[in-house]
Amino acid sequence: MSESAWFDAVAHRDWLAEYPIGPAFVETFTRLSRDELRAAQERRFRAVMDRAWRVPFYRRRWEAAGLAPGDVRTLDDSAKLPRYSKADLMESVAAHPPFGDYHGVDSYPPAARPPVVLHTTSGTTGRPQPILWGPKGREMQNLMLARAYRLQGLRDDDVVHSVYGHGLVNGGHYVRETVMHFTRALFVSAGTGLETRSRTQVELMRDLGATVIVGFADYVRHLADVAREAGLVPDRDLRIRMISGHLGRESRAALSDAWGGAEVFDWYGVADTGTVAAEGPDHAGLYLMEDAHWVELLDPETGAPVDDGMPGNLCVTSLFKDDVFPVVRFDTQDLAALVPGASPLGLGLRRIGGILGRSDNMVKLRGINVYPTAVGETLREAPATTGEFLCRLDRVDEREELTVLVEVRAARSEWPALSASLRDLLRRRLGVDLPVEAVAPGSLAPLTGIESRQKPVRLLDNRRH
Repeated sequence: MSESAWFDAVAHRDWLAEYPIGPAFVETFTRLSRDELRAAQERRFRAVMDRAWRVPFYRRRWEAAGLAPGDVRTLDDSAKLPRYSKADLMESVAAHPPFGDYHGVDSYPPAARPPVVLHTTSGTTGRPQPILWGPKGREMQNLMLARAYRLQGLRDDDVVHSVYGHGLVNGGHYVRETVMHFTRALFVSAGTGLETRSRTQVELMRDLGATVIVGFADYVRHLADVAREAGLVPDRDLRIRMISGHLGRESRAALSDAWGGAEVFDWYGVADTGTVAAEGPDHAGLYLMEDAHWVELLDPETGAPVDDGMPGNLCVTSLFKDDVFPVVRFDTQDLAALVPGASPLGLGLRRIGGILGRSDNMVKLRGINVYPTAVGETLREAPATTGEFLCRLDRVDEREELTVLVEVRAARSEWPALSASLRDLLRRRLGVDLPVEAVAPGSLAPLTGIESRQKPVRLLDNRRH
């Protein structure tokens, strides 16, 4: 095996020609017809299916569904394939430790086996999931994120401050590789507050001249508070012009204001798939990277396609992952809806309106669906709150109760009245009565992990204890 095995397997110029970034991306998708796009999707889908049939996880599931290799030839046929979720992958890990059988490493002859990268998911919704990448799957995911950053305006002279986590978690490593391999920007891998103290992070932004922050919106917003506590004023001491991260239901206006008017961009992806969709300079929804992914929006319960404009689970087939870990009809359980109408940029790509929440994190109370993300979005409208909250789910006398803990900036004597006011706000906005408990600033951090996790915990389910 060559000592440069990884780089020998990275045909990055070929991939950039096939999956353009920067101005070439915009030019390509303003002229490419939907029929031409569909032809490319079908060609790539066939290669993915050829690889996936060699992976035990898929073969087992598909044969159990009565399918044979020739039964699914086109994307229209793909609905015959059973979808799967992270729960199915974790069952595979339990049955075939330590990596499960959803990778195709063993399908290669020993002499042709590619080098492999191992990382895990963050474990926000449970035990971390191991994920394996070969050179193509990994670098193509990096390329797709670089496409998103360039679309949003990342420049060669930017200093990018990243608050994605490292360790075994994929996020920080993947983003670092993206900026290093496919841009000329300078990358600062600060990580979470556990890796680099928050106070140190804002001082580094000042000292190194950070212009862009990338990460999850919760912690990016938290850093703005830390900066002001340290006497550093955004847009005076900290020249952040752009924030790119995962907004969910976060108010982009509030996040922009917190950072002195920085332009805020959203993008979406998961560790298994890489970047699936990204917002552009038009701020008119997130463009689905349809040359790289076949994306379906499905009813969480029935699995049937939802109508345009209606929320459904994002189910993704990655059309470039025809090497170590194919991804075919992965139900992310993240909810989104398609945006109707033509692209303001003239791009021939569908758009989603952002992530509404997780269907597996939804709590049904008295017939009403309640999402922690919607709770947080509503609470952040109240000026007395810090923006930090936690939903606590308990079972009381065979009835499920959701209590909202929210950090407030107010004297303790004002907490009862403030809790009642916030409870009334949630009842009017969400249509369900949720008890609210005001708590002191910073007191929820040990439970949410805002300083230590790249994605803080927002639902504490005590029914499992």
